[in-house]
Amino acid sequence: MVSGGTYGTEDVVRGAGYGGAILILLITPLLWSLPTAYMIGELASALPEEGGYYAWVRRAMGNCWGFQEAWLSLLASVFDMAIYPTLFVLYLARLFPWFGVGHRGVLVGVAVVAVCAAMNIAGIKVVATTSVWLFFLLSAPFAVIVVLAPFHVGSLAHVAGSPTVSQVSLIGGLLVAMWNYMGWDNASTIAAEVEKPQRTYPRAMIATVVLVSASYILPVGAMALTRLTPTAWDTGSWADIANMLGGPWLRVWLVLGGMMSAFGMFNALVMSYSRLPYAMAIDGLLPKVFARVMQRSQAPWVSILVLATGWALCLGLGFERLVTLDILIYGGSLLLEFIALVVLRFTEPELPRPFRVPGGTFGAVLVGVLPMALLAFSIVRSDHEQILGMNSFVFGVLMIAAGFAVYAILECGLRITPRRGK
Repeated sequence: MVSGGTYGTEDVVRGAGYGGAILILLITPLLWSLPTAYMIGELASALPEEGGYYAWVRRAMGNCWGFQEAWLSLLASVFDMAIYPTLFVLYLARLFPWFGVGHRGVLVGVAVVAVCAAMNIAGIKVVATTSVWLFFLLSAPFAVIVVLAPFHVGSLAHVAGSPTVSQVSLIGGLLVAMWNYMGWDNASTIAAEVEKPQRTYPRAMIATVVLVSASYILPVGAMALTRLTPTAWDTGSWADIANMLGGPWLRVWLVLGGMMSAFGMFNALVMSYSRLPYAMAIDGLLPKVFARVMQRSQAPWVSILVLATGWALCLGLGFERLVTLDILIYGGSLLLEFIALVVLRFTEPELPRPFRVPGGTFGAVLVGVLPMALLAFSIVRSDHEQILGMNSFVFGVLMIAAGFAVYAILECGLRITPRRGK
């Protein structure tokens, strides 16, 4: 649930050029992904609970901050989840431009949301089955591009850049890379449903950092050999690149892969995000209706339907704006997770930790510094994006502050009992 393949990386090249893109794709996992993976590895192995990161923050800092973690995560998911149907439509329109006209794309996006919600309500087994084989299938056309590109050294230098409404800068390219490399904490919400999570999570996280990085860097590096101008890159342009190198058959294969990537990632993340309201309802932080599950599949159907409605409402905001808002708000939830890591080192030093962030307490603090420093770029970028008549930074701050107001209202209505620790 971290990588949907190389799809969506086009804006990194357009914003930073080949050299900058390769550098960003190489450094970002070291500064952003690996520290986060280490943090998740310790917390998930020590506390493999339903609700994942929400449960960690709640245990470390109490109900209020646990609620804020869930609020920020769900709020970020509203924008994050809208990205995948958006990518689905962008790639679909590469084959059938009719779907990119007017509101047709939004309607297709709504259909993607509805189908994935139905599949998740049907049960986790459906999600697991579709997600595993999708990864291998969607990676295959990029392997073909890596093989074909060396036979076209310098042959695409004559291709002119394409006009686009996209306004991706170097910072914008970095944020897209951060989005492509984020999501390490999503699998933690279903830790209780994973066999031997204490052993599985740390190994899986580190291995995935290497695998995902290679799947991004190799195709971009291969295309640099062709000297295709970076201005020819835009969201969905991997399809055009495939056509230049391999012809229509590779274009169709890659477009279908892009659609399946977006669909598969959305489908898998529905399972992750829907467990948050469910776990909160069990803990008394949300109305009990969110804890209702289907008798046969045990899927939290109320949570899925409510969240799917929110995701559908954000369709049409555009890829770059969705990424900026997603990173900005997600950063707040990630900050709370890093704080929880340090707090639990002090409040529960004897807690069994099959995997520990190396370096003692200093290491636990240091591991969160670089990811938080990178998040400063999302603040800079948010000044250039508008939503509801205000810049995205102001909008994000208001949404974050709203979490405390919502908690206060629910605390009065649900009579939440203050809790910290177990």
